[in-house]
Amino acid sequence: MSGSSGAQDTKELLLKIAAEYFARHGYRQTKISDIVKQAGVSQGTFYWHFKSKEAVALEIIQAGKEQLLAVIQQGYRKQEGTVPDMVQASAKLLEGIFRFSRENPYLMEILFTGGGGDDAIRQAAYETRIAMEDAFRRNMSRAIELGMLPESMDLDARSALLMSLIEGVISRWLFGPIHPQSTIQDKTPEALAQETARFEFFGLLGM
Repeated sequence: MSGSSGAQDTKELLLKIAAEYFARHGYRQTKISDIVKQAGVSQGTFYWHFKSKEAVALEIIQAGKEQLLAVIQQGYRKQEGTVPDMVQASAKLLEGIFRFSRENPYLMEILFTGGGGDDAIRQAAYETRIAMEDAFRRNMSRAIELGMLPESMDLDARSALLMSLIEGVISRWLFGPIHPQSTIQDKTPEALAQETARFEFFGLLGM
């Protein structure tokens, strides 16, 4: 049992280090030798867990995709509510996404930039962002079914706008660039989520 646990720990360490190297140095510039040296293991150990550098990159993205979708799916409503209910539910969902992003900045950088990877890596990152957008679209569709949002809403446009808003907020919050007087990078996930949710529902009025 302890051997299995140790192997899993080693695999998690390799995934963590690989994600950092891909984000910081780019997928193509990262060598397997860089990853194993940082992890303090042999290349044989790496290949015991992963068949290639591409395989480890794809596993990083897939694991992140599953966790992000699980967070978004928590926003799928089971019953109707008021506008304030929707704002608070959205803020809670966004806080979960922002917390995950802050805890996994290298993954988020790979998702937003493709990590300088090959076609398969960029495609996996693209599909993850589209899957997130689809999940938001399902949440909105459910709110329409419950009479909480108007049936005339353009789901394609609104889900794309919401996903773009979230991508932009996370990118500026974690990576910049930001205005010299901006305090966005000082905000907690909770504060940022509250502000983003108000903008989502009320725009610049921020009621």
